[in-house]
Amino acid sequence: MEIISIKNSLACPSSKEPSFSVRLKSASGEAFTLADPKATRALLACMNMEAVLGGAASHWGGPAAFAEIMSALYGLVFAEAQKKNQKWYERFHLINDAGHCENGLYALKANYQMAHLSLEDLKKFRSVKSFLTGHGEAHLFPEGVYLSNGPLGSTVAQAQGLAMADKLLNKERMCIVTLSDGACMEGEVKESFAALPGFAKKNQVNPFLLIISDNNTKLSGRIDKDSFSLEPTFESLKSLGWDLQVVPKGNDLESVFYALEQALQKTWNNPQTPLALVVKTCKGFGVKSTMESASGGHGFPLKKPEELKPFLEEIYEGGVIPSPLLKWCEELQFKKKSTKSNSSFVKVQSGVNKALIEEKQKGKPLVSISSDLYGSTGVGDFRKTFPESSFDVGVAEANMVSVAVGFSKQGFIPVVDTFAQFAITKGSLPLIMSALSQAPILGVFSHAGFQDAADGASHQALSYIAKTFSLPHTEVYNLSCADEAYAFISQAVEEFYNQRKNGKVPNSKIFFLGRETFPKKLGDFSGEYQIRKPQLLFQYKTEKKPVLVVATGALVYEALQAAEQLKKQNQAVVVINNSSVSHPDISIISHWLKICEGRLLTVEDHQYRGGMSSLLVSELVSQGVSISQFKTLSVKGEFGRSAYNAKDLYQLFGLDSVSIVKAVLEF
Repeated sequence: MEIISIKNSLACPSSKEPSFSVRLKSASGEAFTLADPKATRALLACMNMEAVLGGAASHWGGPAAFAEIMSALYGLVFAEAQKKNQKWYERFHLINDAGHCENGLYALKANYQMAHLSLEDLKKFRSVKSFLTGHGEAHLFPEGVYLSNGPLGSTVAQAQGLAMADKLLNKERMCIVTLSDGACMEGEVKESFAALPGFAKKNQVNPFLLIISDNNTKLSGRIDKDSFSLEPTFESLKSLGWDLQVVPKGNDLESVFYALEQALQKTWNNPQTPLALVVKTCKGFGVKSTMESASGGHGFPLKKPEELKPFLEEIYEGGVIPSPLLKWCEELQFKKKSTKSNSSFVKVQSGVNKALIEEKQKGKPLVSISSDLYGSTGVGDFRKTFPESSFDVGVAEANMVSVAVGFSKQGFIPVVDTFAQFAITKGSLPLIMSALSQAPILGVFSHAGFQDAADGASHQALSYIAKTFSLPHTEVYNLSCADEAYAFISQAVEEFYNQRKNGKVPNSKIFFLGRETFPKKLGDFSGEYQIRKPQLLFQYKTEKKPVLVVATGALVYEALQAAEQLKKQNQAVVVINNSSVSHPDISIISHWLKICEGRLLTVEDHQYRGGMSSLLVSELVSQGVSISQFKTLSVKGEFGRSAYNAKDLYQLFGLDSVSIVKAVLEF
């Protein structure tokens, strides 16, 4: 058969040796020059400091743990390909599943001057102007990323496909995947754990090497303490058909290098048995405070540039810091943090925590079933207050929802939480089964839309409404402020409890919310928040023809800012918050639409297809409500990208207050 020729855009190192290097000898005595893991960590620290000053979060602990693995792996791969007179990607697939560690690879590749990467490119990391996104994205950086990563475990099965395709093509190429231990909790990873040795035994898979960084640490703390030990999972690989090898000193470069050298040779020699190398690493390695932290310094711990030089000195253990890195460090001393938090703004999550704690104190049978991210989603304080009613299933979103189904059938009110993107993708089928089993749940899914700005497209849920609104017996809400969250969550728990007590099956209720801070209360709304009811937040009358602006979620604040600007321009405008996106109250919205003579503008950080806008217009038209003019500001079939904050993305995609003002005036 004729295979379609697809250009491989991956870059090779432009120089034979990295700029910041160390030398060691192989087991046979051959001299190798490798990227210095200390330089990787120092570059990481400077990159992350740039992101922090820009207003973004960044990862430190994971890539710091991986530094020796990546240094040894890339050095060995480049050397072997050179001996074979091949480009490295003709001899190997190097697939990084640990997306939160991609910044370490950016640093390493800049050290090798691959893809023309320079220190200047690293300085823009995570900004809206950079192709170096928070997690590796092939559509923005094909020279450095072959398979996009981000959600843990998403690329292992894809790499399985690469190895099986290469076998069918008779290509002599090894597939190597680097994985974090937390990702081994995901169901899709465990499927590949079983499938790969099965197909390999049938001679249908090319040589396959899996490298697991095992530091017993996830975002919220130690895996075995918060969830359960992964040691039995690793041991089970042997019975599944893997050749299991353990490297005890995962942050000792020589130990890792020798282990990888042997693993590569063994994998080439025995392609019918995939090899899993479990490397015992320390998350946050190189800096004492992050090494000892329960989370391993998952996010970058420094807030001020003056803290950076001592950080680098500790990485280099008092040795000489290379002058380019020292210069970069000094440049950062003169940078000021570009974003200042408004002390009057709060996270929407605060309303969620308050409501859940109060309802539990009233005697409601609430339980929290989480999958690692509760420190960010809005249930962390509840879990601290009621640890006996809190369970962390680990990095396993599908399992989280399914476990909640069991609790629901036994008379509890289960609350599940994670980032919106993971909930609607990995938790999708269990949400369907929840409805089919008459086992409703409450979902708190944060970082919706562009609100996970810095992590990039893989973490941005731009289809969160489209993937949930059509689920039977499910209501979908998009929260905009803490007061609304408190009211809606409280009412949802009360309604759930009362309906269950009366022998009825409640609807599941899914609450989407942002990540950044907002005013505790939005607009001029003076009434009581009622679940399923939109709120009139702004009304300004003039002789000019009014326009109705309907917004939802994080974009409500942008709509209100726009309304203030329109008022200064004497433009009549009405702003409504339509938070009940799956079941909009048409009577209220149609009332204001009639006053605005049918002129409607909708605003959301969601794909237009299947979002609040298309749902609302469909409901209005189906009920015979007249729309004379309609515009929508939404995402038009594109992926997002990294940015320091969501505002940058609102500007880029034409969703910010300036764009709203322009759209209203165009009416």
